[in-house]
Amino acid sequence: MADTLIKVDLNSSPYENDMIHNRWHPDIPMVVWVKPGDDFLVETYDWTGGYIKNNDSADDVRDVDLTTVHFLSGPIGVEGAEPGDLLVVDLLDVGAKPDSLWGFNGFFSKKNGGGFLTDHFPQAQKSIWDLSGLYTKSRHIPGVSFAGLIHPGLIGCLPDPKLLETWNKREVDFIATNPTRVPGLANPPFGPTAHMGRLAGDVKAAAAATGARTVPPREHGGNCDIKDLSRGSKIFFPVYVPGAGLSMGDLHFSQGDGEITFCGAIEMAGWLHIKVSLIKGGVAKYGIKNPIFQPSPITPNYRDYLIFEGISVDEYGQQHYLDVHVAYRQACLNAIEYMKKFGYSGAQAYSILGTAPVQGHISGVVDIPNACATLWLPTEIFDFDIKPNAEGPVKYITGDIDLPLSPDL
Repeated sequence: MADTLIKVDLNSSPYENDMIHNRWHPDIPMVVWVKPGDDFLVETYDWTGGYIKNNDSADDVRDVDLTTVHFLSGPIGVEGAEPGDLLVVDLLDVGAKPDSLWGFNGFFSKKNGGGFLTDHFPQAQKSIWDLSGLYTKSRHIPGVSFAGLIHPGLIGCLPDPKLLETWNKREVDFIATNPTRVPGLANPPFGPTAHMGRLAGDVKAAAAATGARTVPPREHGGNCDIKDLSRGSKIFFPVYVPGAGLSMGDLHFSQGDGEITFCGAIEMAGWLHIKVSLIKGGVAKYGIKNPIFQPSPITPNYRDYLIFEGISVDEYGQQHYLDVHVAYRQACLNAIEYMKKFGYSGAQAYSILGTAPVQGHISGVVDIPNACATLWLPTEIFDFDIKPNAEGPVKYITGDIDLPLSPDL
């Protein structure tokens, strides 16, 4: 049995655990060292460190301090890893913590982070999902259940000082082009809520002042939210610092492509069983700039889909030139409107797209002026037939069940 090298206590704050951090910085000390070929277990908090609760109120989603996230387990040092190597991570298995067999999905308030469809869903809402083996369902969204594809939304290696400086400069400069935008253009360093692992005192304060926030994916991996990085996956990470400094967290029981709800997927606390190895000089050998991966051979076996198309003309009729972000938003909005015909609220439909194993595809980027994106919704996750027919849709979802909503204060 593999050893558990990093443990978390869900009844205590992640700030009390020195094997956890919530910023990227090269000075964060390794909390444990392993050798190439070792396999081991790592436990993780959910990305908010336990702030979101299993209840029927969305006040916690409304009030969460987004400068605290994500809480990551690590960094793990790998003996012999040097800048320019590729760190090979095999995800042997991943699962939910036995003492926390539930997860959450939510929409942030437009006044606290917003999200992909924040103009349509400006207030905080939340759904709770119970986990039962391979499957999940929610008391807030009747008529739907599906198999999970459990994966880490966030996994990556520490940056070196030059890469960290590059991130901070380009993102702070980008914010300055439109500093009041909602959602914001980026998240600048913020020292007061930084958890820097085992750093303390003035050294911690100095690192916290420049530590990169964990929200976006970057050259090192990070918050990529790739749903197919599940058990059986293999990931090749560029190494920037001696030892690599592998960290992980933000586990999802299930997620649709794009994680469009942002407080997205079915967020949970959990564990990973991983194995590490090295390809010496692999970055130059293979011309690697960003991580590459092999997907899981185990995926939910859904074969029947309804495919919703979106083009780069927004809901207000404005033309955007080959913009796949706009096109995918339109595909999502089209799917939401469709599901509402069967009795779902807009919020329930939105939550389904963020949590179920929907597929997102870039279908065309050459036919000016419109990019085309598609969203593939598996029909088999529903308890009823959602395919079009001559008789028209039937409102199978009736009653007053909906997602908890918390108006802004």
